[in-house]
Amino acid sequence: MILFDEATLHKLEQLTLIADRVRVGVMKGDRRSTKRGTSIEFADYRNYTKGDDLRRLDWNVYARLERPFIKLLEEEEDLAVHLLVDTSASMDWPESHDPTHKLNYALRLTGALGHIALSTGDQLTVTLLNSQQERTWGPFRHQGNSLRLFQFLETARAEGMTDLNLSLRHYALRGRRPGLLLLISDLFTPNGYRDGLNALQARGYEVGIIHLLSPDETDPDLSGDLKLIDLETGADAEITLDASTRDLYRQRVQAWQTEIASYCARRNVHYIPVTTDLPWERLVMQTLRVRGLVK
Repeated sequence: MILFDEATLHKLEQLTLIADRVRVGVMKGDRRSTKRGTSIEFADYRNYTKGDDLRRLDWNVYARLERPFIKLLEEEEDLAVHLLVDTSASMDWPESHDPTHKLNYALRLTGALGHIALSTGDQLTVTLLNSQQERTWGPFRHQGNSLRLFQFLETARAEGMTDLNLSLRHYALRGRRPGLLLLISDLFTPNGYRDGLNALQARGYEVGIIHLLSPDETDPDLSGDLKLIDLETGADAEITLDASTRDLYRQRVQAWQTEIASYCARRNVHYIPVTTDLPWERLVMQTLRVRGLVK
């Protein structure tokens, strides 16, 4: 269950998601305040989105144009937040009751980040990525939608495959308003992810990857003759795992993550590698703060 106690929710409500490289024209500028609407000076309009406070509608404009617009005040910024969660079968690891289960961790993290976005008035869209069926919640604003977000996340199931390149390219082409986009995935995908990231950046998204791996994927506690089966394709391989093989495996995992980090640095993509034994609260409250995605 994706449940947060009142103390945790209160802590999350003190935070703000940060985007500093979104293209000019998508945001008004640097975010200056977590208190939205503190100034009485009019700044601009934006389209009405379901969940907006009707008291903020400009009824005179609505009467003239027959279209609803919300008035923005001087200190308000209008950040679109996109949270994309990989729900392929490889995210169903280890067993679901294990606290390091990747999909459960990803969903709780998404709930926390989504609550932050809704609490600060950002426009939030959450999408469960899967090549078989993708489902989207939003866009919505306002903290009152958090329970509906948690209920939506409860419906997620890990199954099938996710072609990240294909899913991310399709997302970029759907015409949603660019903003801060965080992909939460183990990056186990058949055709890579780079073309998809390029497509998102070409549309003006500021992109971050939260790369989730379970502890036994980075440092397996196994030995002997083993038959490994791919959760997504069913392909298998027989290996003999001893101390030297484990060392080689750890080196290759580290090299893989280093290569991803190097690519992301060149492309100005936030890259946050995480093993799921790290408490999600520490990831949000500390790691993402240090990386400049939360303040």
